[in-house]
Amino acid sequence: MPDPRIPEIIVHTTADDLADDVAVRLSEVLAAAQAEGRVPSIALTGGTIADKVHRALAGVSSGRFDWSQVDVWWGDERYLPASSDDRNAKQAREALLDHVGIPPERVHEMPSSDGGPGGPGGPGGIDEAARAYGDQLRHAGGDRFDVVMLGVGPDGHVASLFPRSTQLDVDDAVAVAVLGSPKPPPERISLTFGALNRAREVWFVASGAEKAEAVARATATGDEAADLHAVPAAGVHGEERTLWFLDERAASQLASVPPRTDP
Repeated sequence: MPDPRIPEIIVHTTADDLADDVAVRLSEVLAAAQAEGRVPSIALTGGTIADKVHRALAGVSSGRFDWSQVDVWWGDERYLPASSDDRNAKQAREALLDHVGIPPERVHEMPSSDGGPGGPGGPGGIDEAARAYGDQLRHAGGDRFDVVMLGVGPDGHVASLFPRSTQLDVDDAVAVAVLGSPKPPPERISLTFGALNRAREVWFVASGAEKAEAVARATATGDEAADLHAVPAAGVHGEERTLWFLDERAASQLASVPPRTDP
């Protein structure tokens, strides 16, 4: 088996082509897991390219697998009111989850600032909210994710793990509170490296020239491999495969750009 720490890079001409490919591939993974008699578990991400993926997935997944037998989680979330348009979960609901008939009990949102652990009327603060999400994931009954979907920031951050932050060294928690994020909003909840790396496959999706330098640094291997404290995205990989889905602009600074794989 190839070393899963060495990323497989898949380049498409446009972000739309990228999103369509990811949607089809994810449908195939979920269908295969259900054919094995398992309830697959995936972690979603946020952002512009993730929104395209979610919309494409809503369009192609009908009849390919049973959404009522899929568990959906998130790699990170903004600690904001549940109704905020900046919440990754709200974005995913509007683009995908509200349209595919997935039962509420299968959708595991991170706590919001106005409800549940850490919110008004609930115990504790954001630290308790992070602990509660970690407990929920730990006790869900699954060993690992089938697929963790992730983006990458221009600074190399992944989920809400930012360069040189203290959260990068947490090894005794599933999820952590992030305070004073360099990217607004300042308060967030993120899965840790340990949780993100408990995945059969990790799929990064990145689009745009502003991501090109971070992509090149995060995917470098061997003597050129980045320090995960400087480029946190370099610290996440699947147990079986690590895939990077890029458009041409995001791939533009790679030392060797793979051929495009558009249909």
